[in-house]
Amino acid sequence: MASRNEKLDLAARAAWMYYVVGNTQNEIADHLGISRQMAQRLVAYARESGLVKVRVEHPVSNCLELAAALQQRYGLEQCHVVPSLGSDGNVVDEAGVQQMLAVVGAEVMERYLQQETPLVVNVGSGRTLKAVLEAVTEMERPQHRIVSMVGAIAADGSSNRYDVALTAADKIQARFFFLPAPLVADSAEDMRQWCNHRVYRIVADLAQQADVTFIGVGTIAPGCPMHEDGFITADEVAQLQGYGAVGEMIGHAIAGDGRLIASPIENRVTSLPLTSPPARPVIGMAGGVKKAEAIRAVLRGGWWSGLITDEYCARFALQDV
Repeated sequence: MASRNEKLDLAARAAWMYYVVGNTQNEIADHLGISRQMAQRLVAYARESGLVKVRVEHPVSNCLELAAALQQRYGLEQCHVVPSLGSDGNVVDEAGVQQMLAVVGAEVMERYLQQETPLVVNVGSGRTLKAVLEAVTEMERPQHRIVSMVGAIAADGSSNRYDVALTAADKIQARFFFLPAPLVADSAEDMRQWCNHRVYRIVADLAQQADVTFIGVGTIAPGCPMHEDGFITADEVAQLQGYGAVGEMIGHAIAGDGRLIASPIENRVTSLPLTSPPARPVIGMAGGVKKAEAIRAVLRGGWWSGLITDEYCARFALQDV
């Protein structure tokens, strides 16, 4: 721990010289008595560790208007829209959009995590949430409890690589609770056995007390994360699409009109149940062209009370169909 703290301290010094003082990397190297390559790595490490926060004080007016329109249309308590469109109306850079979502998502998440009052925090899974948590500043909040909403076991018995509860707990030095079950059980009877396990019930009961929930959304299509990671087969993807599924939240398939889809596959999902409308803050974090239809579906279903998304998805969600 001491070694890591020393590295963070050195990285903070390098970042201060680079971003505030305006020193070059050569000058930083001279000041700190290190090589230029080490100075470069320290500045990068400072960014990756969340020591450096970049703020643009002039908001993009179109994004503010879209956020306000989404709040009014879908009854959201909060909404943040990051820019993603060029002057020609096309998405500029999908990777850049993900990074912007991560930065804004981290800012929103930190408002809750920085509280001194003990919180129960539910987290979903997925690439966007993982990126958000990587952007969250490290802090000491051992009084909080982080609860995973998805099964911690992948189809082959390995851990679910997009289950982010442990990452969140590590960031704030808090306890985390995971569901001891696969995301999709082998059968409906198997699902009932997993969900009736004593430890599962303890975690599920704790999740019901959550003060805030952070969740993402995935697509339902060939090559979607659930298919790619082996949770469902190509035939099961086609089956869900036949039922009208356009997206999923923690494994629960959602139709285009926002309803939860009842299907044989749903009867095997062990993830925690969802509630519409949510009684406490449930903040969705998702963006990108491929997720636009899924995001709109979730909004139509009233599953979220807050949203962080990009300009393209915001416009798509406001279209009348």
